[in-house]
This record gives sequence, structure tokens and C-alpha cells, in this order.
Amino acid sequence: MSEATIGPLDGIRVVDFTRALAGPFCTMLLGDLGADVVKIEDPEKGDLTRVMPPMPADRSVCDYGGYFASINRNKRSIAIDLKSEAGRAVALRLCESADAVVENFRAGVMDRLGLGYETLRERNPRLVYAAVRGFGDPRTGGSPYRDWPAFDIVAQCMGGVVGSTGEVGGRPLRAGPAVGDIYPGTLAALGVSSALLRAARSGSGQFLDVSMYDGVLTLCESLIYNYAAEQTVHEPGGNAHPFLSPFDVFEAKDGAIAIAAPTDHHWVKLCEIMGHPGLGTDPRFETNAARVERADEVRALITAWTGERTTAELVAALAEQVPMGPVNTAREMFADPHVRARGMLVDVEIPGDNPSLTVAGPAIKMTETPPAVRRRAPTLGEHTAEVLHELGLGADALEPSQP
Repeated sequence: MSEATIGPLDGIRVVDFTRALAGPFCTMLLGDLGADVVKIEDPEKGDLTRVMPPMPADRSVCDYGGYFASINRNKRSIAIDLKSEAGRAVALRLCESADAVVENFRAGVMDRLGLGYETLRERNPRLVYAAVRGFGDPRTGGSPYRDWPAFDIVAQCMGGVVGSTGEVGGRPLRAGPAVGDIYPGTLAALGVSSALLRAARSGSGQFLDVSMYDGVLTLCESLIYNYAAEQTVHEPGGNAHPFLSPFDVFEAKDGAIAIAAPTDHHWVKLCEIMGHPGLGTDPRFETNAARVERADEVRALITAWTGERTTAELVAALAEQVPMGPVNTAREMFADPHVRARGMLVDVEIPGDNPSLTVAGPAIKMTETPPAVRRRAPTLGEHTAEVLHELGLGADALEPSQP
């Protein structure tokens, strides 16, 4: 492997106790960045997402589907029963030499297992310990909801996404992507990377956590300052922007397209392209504030133009002149030359007699140490013997001790 293909976190070992999506997405990012991520899983069940579809046709040697394959690439799996004395001993041994630990159990679970931050810090003072929980950890701020279980939709609802998404006057809607998991997981990866930098400089690790609720609230930061300043509650408003116009999604003959021309320069250019140059300097629409006041009229003007054209025709007319973008499905993204050129579609091996699977590639791009998908997701316990050997342990290390 050449130096150019080694990620910036090469040499960093992350012990990954996470499952589901928020935690594994965090450690996936760290793995893409070059960290050696050792995923600890229950020997009987493994991560609950292993059995989630789409599943491969040949399952003789493959115990996971597309969901698991996507967010657990660049990881090694070691099967450990954390409720057993032998399993906890191996986990402790692994954490003693690790740079970071990431977990997303409910608060207190790792402490009850004898693997809490304070215990691990005594053995490894430079350890960075990260937790991704629904409502945070008492170490950084107590929450009355600390014992509540949480999933993506819960975080989206409580953090503001659902309450501000949907058509005007319609029912609130969950965002399609699992932003209640993925965004907190991303913040946790940033936190781990920052804490690792400090640990390298000072020799001292620390505890950090990201609450899924807090992460989504941060994502919805405009809801906070608008309410603080004017007690304005932003309810579902469709695709339009409350302070910018035009800034919306407009119907085309064969789909839809986003057009954003709130600046006066872009508005003038849009009017010229639509064949109404006079509207660019018309006092009724000359400024963004004026257009916001007449947002319905602006939308009607643009819709009358877009509705008579295909998406391809609209893209050709507006490209490089007015900010715009077609509404893509996965089908369009797979055909988009940008996506291929940027390496955002990556083929990964699936064990057994199965074709490779295309997953979303790393969005962080670097010139010297580029993140990459370097290995497929592991089968359950695939690297147990390998990791035990690295720790100087034999295969019997996980066997119950004899009286």
C-alpha cells in the first residue's frame, strides 16, 4: 500500500462497541480516514443490522446484507461475550493499547460491564472514550431522559427536523435519510478526531459524548435563534425558504428541479433566461425582500416556465449561470458523471458467490492521505484469532477459566 493511499488516522486503533447506525457510522468515518477499527460483537447475535436487507443471494459464508456492508466497511470483527469474565478480560486488554473507544449503549451499560470510562482511563490515561446516546451522558450533562431508548425518528422529532418538515398546512414529516443517527455519528467522529489530536500533544485522553437529540437540535440551529429573537416557530413550509426567494423546488415536465436565485444578480440572470428580462428590474421583484413579500407570484412565474420544459432542458438553460440542481433519485445519481468522478460510488466485495455491492464512498477528500474504502465489512468474528494474536493471546483466551 503506497503512502498516498494511507488515511490520516493510520496507526490509530479504535475499539468499536457500537451497533445499529449512529455509532457504526461514526466508526465507519474513522475507518475511512485510516484508523484500525476493531468491532466487538456478541458471538451469538452480532450487530443487529447484520440481518437487515438487502441480503445477498449466497448466504453460505456471508452473514450480512447491504445495510451492514455499507457502514461497517474498513472494520475487523472480534466476537466477545462481554458478560463473561474471559470476554471482559480480552476487551480490557484491547482497550489498554487502543487510542479510542466508541460505544452507543444507554448510559450506565458499559459501567455495569466493568468497561466504563473511569475503569479504562486508569489502565490507559491517553484513551479517548466517545459515547453516542439518545440523550447524552451524565458525565457531560444530566438529562431527565437519560434512560430513554432512542432511534433516528425519536431524535428527528425531538430535535426539530420533523416539526419543520413537510408541506404547508400538512402533517410533519420525517426526513428521508436517517439524519437523527448519521449527523450525531458524524459529530462524534469529529469529536474523536479532535480529542485524539489533543491526546497526541498532551498525553491525556478524555471522555466525550454526542446526544442524538443534541445533534439534531444543532442541525436545526436556525429554529433556535429565530425563536430566541422573535419567538417565531417555524412549522412545515414545503420546499420554500422563509427569508429567500426564489429558493424552492419547481415542477418540470418529467420531474422537478431546485432553483435558488435570491441574490439580485442571479434573479436578473434567471429572468433573462426565462425570457422576462424586464422582471429583473421590476420594483415589485427587484430585491430579495420584495420577492419574499410576493413569494407566491414569484413561484407562479417560475413554475409556468419550468412546467413547460424537461429537467434536462432546464439544467442546460441554467447551468453555470443560476444555482440549480435536478431532484435526483438513486437512479439518476448512479448515472451522474459527477458522482463517478468524485469517487462517491465504491464497489465492495461481498463474501461467497455474490457480486460486489456499490456503497456510498467517503465524502472527505484529501490530496496526501485520502480516505478510502480499503476492506469489506467483516463476517461475525472473522478477525477474532487475528486480534487475539496481536494482543499476545491464544484462542483459549475467550474460553471460561477452569476452577
